[in-house]
Amino acid sequence: MDRILATALQLVDEEGAEALSMRSLAQRLESGTATLYRHFGNRATLVTQVIDRVFGEIELDSRALAELSWDEACQAVARAMFDTLGRHRKVAPLLIEQTPTGPNAMALRERCLAVLLDGGLPPSVAARAYATLARYVLGFAIQLAGAGDGAEQERASARFHELPEGEFPATRAVADSLPVPLADEFAFGLDLIVAGLRQRHAR
Repeated sequence: MDRILATALQLVDEEGAEALSMRSLAQRLESGTATLYRHFGNRATLVTQVIDRVFGEIELDSRALAELSWDEACQAVARAMFDTLGRHRKVAPLLIEQTPTGPNAMALRERCLAVLLDGGLPPSVAARAYATLARYVLGFAIQLAGAGDGAEQERASARFHELPEGEFPATRAVADSLPVPLADEFAFGLDLIVAGLRQRHAR
């Protein structure tokens, strides 16, 4: 089973989420699809376990997490999820297909919700806070596969600086800060989300 899932994840990493099928995986394994169907039943079950394998790679120290304030824990969990998805840049589309409900995903959700509840957030707010953070991470993770390299960033920056100042005064005024690197954009937005949650909780 472990070899099958490792191969499936490797297939996604190399060729993208859309390439994952029972047939393509069987070809990689030099096996038949009948063997895979005995293990998984259908592609949806396979996807569930591939996603959960990725969630199992998210590194979070339970003891350290418990010592953080709820808002610090939100940031730690979101960053850990983003870092892991950054190592598997093509897996994010699989997360659109279904809500992660494997053992590793459930354990991560439980740990994060427990911190939020212990921090005094009402259950409905804790649930929405976790869902919002998870969707935010997913949205940025989807962009990772198409993120341009350094050369592309330089070309875009040069283009912003070349715009006629009379037609694009605002863009030229911030051209030294454009384009915003994806990691910086992620960190800035995460700070805003957590700050908003903090303000809501304070009220």
